[in-house]
Amino acid sequence: MRVRIDDVAKAAGVSMKTVSRVLNEEPNVSDETRRKVQEAVEKLRYRPLASARLLAGRRSNLVAMLYDNPSSNYLMEVELGVLDACQSQHYNLMLAPLDYRARDIVAKVESLVVQSQLDGVVLTPPITDDRALLARLDEIGVPYASVSAQERNRRIGVFVDEESAARDMVLHLVSLGHRRIAHIKGHAAHGASRWRLAGYRAGLREAGIAYDPELVVAGRFFYESGYEATNRLLDLPQRPTAIFAANDDMAAGSICAICERGLAVPRDISVCGFDDMPVARFIYPSLTTVRQPSRDMGRLAGLEVIKAIRERGAGENIELPYTLQLRRSTGAVPG
Repeated sequence: MRVRIDDVAKAAGVSMKTVSRVLNEEPNVSDETRRKVQEAVEKLRYRPLASARLLAGRRSNLVAMLYDNPSSNYLMEVELGVLDACQSQHYNLMLAPLDYRARDIVAKVESLVVQSQLDGVVLTPPITDDRALLARLDEIGVPYASVSAQERNRRIGVFVDEESAARDMVLHLVSLGHRRIAHIKGHAAHGASRWRLAGYRAGLREAGIAYDPELVVAGRFFYESGYEATNRLLDLPQRPTAIFAANDDMAAGSICAICERGLAVPRDISVCGFDDMPVARFIYPSLTTVRQPSRDMGRLAGLEVIKAIRERGAGENIELPYTLQLRRSTGAVPG
């Protein structure tokens, strides 16, 4: 069995974090503790390949983007942004699809880091919030940047205030006279789903509209789930006059379901989404949505992880602004 960093920690009688500090030559470690760790490393023949490469100053100039997200449009935009950053800094980009529900995801990522000699990784939701994976990346000293991480205070990467954006979208619908506003949630594992639902509820509260759980249905961030959720909403005894979907793919599915019922958007029902993917501009009617600059988010996450690779401790978590893109899919309440 391969020796792990926790084996070294036990042998030296210190924490895994202390072992990581010694391996990465960080300050604030006593000479005696450093000696114990180094002796344990030699005795156990521990070879932390990723850390050893960094200590020796050798880099592969390779960054991986880790992803498991059902929205292909969103992923493509983020990927293009990370690629922009890598090319501008003379780095190469590897795409690494994962199943965030897999029990061995941490082992798979660690193997990828070692075998591919990665300098760093960019994490996309929902992988951004896998605590076990983040802890392991910290242990082996691999820099990473997160796109839209839930824990923003100690991460580097980039994010948008999605809760405020969703609230503003609901208030836009209210300004058009809508009071019966439905929401199609995203995948339960994504922080974005919770933020956008929280913003939906905040917008209703601010407008003095009672929250009605009947008007909130689950989706999974892809087109078919928006289509199915909308059909459930249209089957209600009193259908909504507006639907706010948690992303553009689901909003596109919603428009299809509405049109198949012989209804018109926005004459009978207004529809809006979130992200401002290309589909928002190309479908008919064009989609009112929240623009989060996904390509810029990928680019900045890529730049921040490269900063952290080049200088340990560098990098920050950057907030980008959002805007409401008001298009033809929303209008005044019917009647």
